[in-house]
Amino acid sequence: MAKLNIQDLRNTALQVRESIVRMSTGGGNFLGSSLSCADILVFLYGHYLNISKDNLNDPTRDYFFLSKGHNVSALYSVLAESEIIGKERLRNHLKMNDFIYWQPNLNVPGIEFHSGSLGHLLGIAAGVAMDCKTRNQTNKVVVLMGDGELNEGTVWEAALVAGSKKIDNLIAVVDRNKYQANAGTEELIRLESIQEKFKSFRWSVRTADGHDFASLSRAFSRPEAGKPTMVIANTIRGKGIPSIESRADLWFADLRDEEIENLLKELHSV
Repeated sequence: MAKLNIQDLRNTALQVRESIVRMSTGGGNFLGSSLSCADILVFLYGHYLNISKDNLNDPTRDYFFLSKGHNVSALYSVLAESEIIGKERLRNHLKMNDFIYWQPNLNVPGIEFHSGSLGHLLGIAAGVAMDCKTRNQTNKVVVLMGDGELNEGTVWEAALVAGSKKIDNLIAVVDRNKYQANAGTEELIRLESIQEKFKSFRWSVRTADGHDFASLSRAFSRPEAGKPTMVIANTIRGKGIPSIESRADLWFADLRDEEIENLLKELHSV
């Protein structure tokens, strides 16, 4: 990996958060959990992944799959900052003249797969990673999941296969903000210990502060041969705007223009 430029990543993350907030009107946006995964996506596209506007059709590039598809506003914002799509397209969120809406759409450059119902993209990513290995390619294949998504049985079927088949170019990331929709994950169905569960499925498991780029860099370094990697990224729902952090009621928000401007002022004052 290239040298970690933390200040550049922080600057990009601020712009990404601003775009996410601006998309939270005119029909709304999954605001809280989009903000929780913003730093992870900025790290991946700004430092870790070999994906750019110039190599989208290159089969030897890296691959990224957003399994928690309802947080696509964060991904669209990162794609815009990476110049994979034009920043002006973000203003088309939920408009009839574009494909920028609540779930990933394959008509948008940089989107590898639609995600719809939760729980499916770990399996798809594992299949792509296995195909790359079969072709003797060195692609990294990364999939980002929500922690509530781990309640889906398909996640564990895919995890079992990936561990058994030693798919060591597969990296899964869990956005561990500890909320599922409008309730805490441990109040609904207890997930812990996520770390021990994936270890028992023959995965190499690391933890990171999902808002600290140095911590993320350490977690993604030195993959273990013969094992897929799981990064448990501990995050805060609504990160970056203190008044909405760790709030269950703002997993989805459709805000008035005045509310948007107040949140943006708060964002830039932190």
